[in-house]
Amino acid sequence: MEGVTILVVDDEYRMRKLVKDFLQKEDYNVIEAEDGEEAIKIFNENSEKINLILLDVMMPKLDGWSVLRQIRQQSKVPVIMLTARGEEQDELFGFELGVDEYITKPFSPKILVARVKAIINRVDNKQTENKDFGGIEINTEGRTVTVDGKPIELSLREYELLKYLLDNENVALSRDKILNNVWNYDYYGDSRTIDSHIKKIRHKLGKKGKYIKTIRGVGYKFEVK
Repeated sequence: MEGVTILVVDDEYRMRKLVKDFLQKEDYNVIEAEDGEEAIKIFNENSEKINLILLDVMMPKLDGWSVLRQIRQQSKVPVIMLTARGEEQDELFGFELGVDEYITKPFSPKILVARVKAIINRVDNKQTENKDFGGIEINTEGRTVTVDGKPIELSLREYELLKYLLDNENVALSRDKILNNVWNYDYYGDSRTIDSHIKKIRHKLGKKGKYIKTIRGVGYKFEVK
């Protein structure tokens, strides 16, 4: 996709080349980094033009978690973690830090590209409308959220989840339905991932967090009362 730049961070040259080749076939611009320190340096120099990061976890000098923490201090750029680990707890930890997608090695390059496209399309699918929900205002063009006029910081996944709840105000949504619509693919992890994201969103909304109701045995509903 012309004009879209992706930073690929992995200490394995063959993995970087494989991912780069598939991304370039789709006309994405690719920048490479072979370790965490180089990734931070490159991101700081190119933050305005990097649209997405593919980030390995286990790397020398600075691991992926440390890189992600530093990036999240200054940017909400979408991040897909690439890791050889498949433990559920690792995935939950990644989402807590602000990961937007999580792919376990070995993976199909075609599936990776499909998920990259899905995230890029969600970010680019902008509308120019402000909506207010009991003091929670969402701007879909700038992908920003304010509470009583004060901006709050949300990761891409947190934003998408909140927006889905707002778009379906007063509708009880099952966890499966939320996964299928917000995560945008068949997710095989634990639905506690949703609970973790909801907890963080409620905290960031402050007193307005009470509008996200837990529907026992079902899922969640956004309701202003």
